[in-house]
Amino acid sequence: MTNDSRGLDSQGYIAREGSLGLVQDAFRPVVAAARDRVADVFGKRLDSAYLYGSVPRGTARVRRSDLDLLLVLREEPTAADHADADALAAAVDREFTEVDGVGVLLLGRARVLSERETYDHGWFLACLCTPLLGEDLAEFLPRYRPSGLLARETNGDLALLLPRWRAAVDRAVADSGGGDGRELRALCRRFSRHLVRTGFTLVMPRWGGWTSDLATMAEVFGRYYPGRAARMRAAAAVADEPVADAEVLRELVDELGPWLAAEYTAVHGEKAPRSTGA
Repeated sequence: MTNDSRGLDSQGYIAREGSLGLVQDAFRPVVAAARDRVADVFGKRLDSAYLYGSVPRGTARVRRSDLDLLLVLREEPTAADHADADALAAAVDREFTEVDGVGVLLLGRARVLSERETYDHGWFLACLCTPLLGEDLAEFLPRYRPSGLLARETNGDLALLLPRWRAAVDRAVADSGGGDGRELRALCRRFSRHLVRTGFTLVMPRWGGWTSDLATMAEVFGRYYPGRAARMRAAAAVADEPVADAEVLRELVDELGPWLAAEYTAVHGEKAPRSTGA
């Protein structure tokens, strides 16, 4: 049960999204294959595995949505673990045309359950991830409200990300003498999603709820920043229908991004520093 369609339970906590029961028939074979391959590839290294994104929310679109997996390992992931995850993702993506890409996020159990990550990766696992294999670590995490602390710890590092994003756009353009369509499209989807979600979490405590629907996120943001509403709606549109256009990407990272980072810091402060590689 949700409160006023704002993603909250009857006590005002953010309700967990998604379930295996919501996975549409078209995506059940790819989910089953991913589950089996994760178990085969990672074996005893794996603590637990989760789905997140549109597939477990039941809103995925055939040949347009990606499949997102979070794998929590018993130890901190190594370079070999990341290589195995990349190979697994590529193999599932090749085999199943129903999905437009497969992403695998790796984290170590101790990190997910650490105090520092309680309002970042911990919240992500507990509220946005659907259990697929192993123990559900949400049992060891608190319940969450749409607070300023949650806003700061989830997206209060945008300013640190923007230089990396600019470098990624430059590389994609330079490597192809104008921009490889697939890579630019992937960056467009990734960056625009992140910016829309950051814009939403900027106003989330005032709105008092949670949603993962990008169009709704942009609409809620626009209520509090009407002068920026059109730009955020445009970002949500290219998140939904990414384009292989370097100029669109540069507008995101050079115009919307810097303003949003500065406003976020002014309202919520900066995310607590993480150690190198975190």
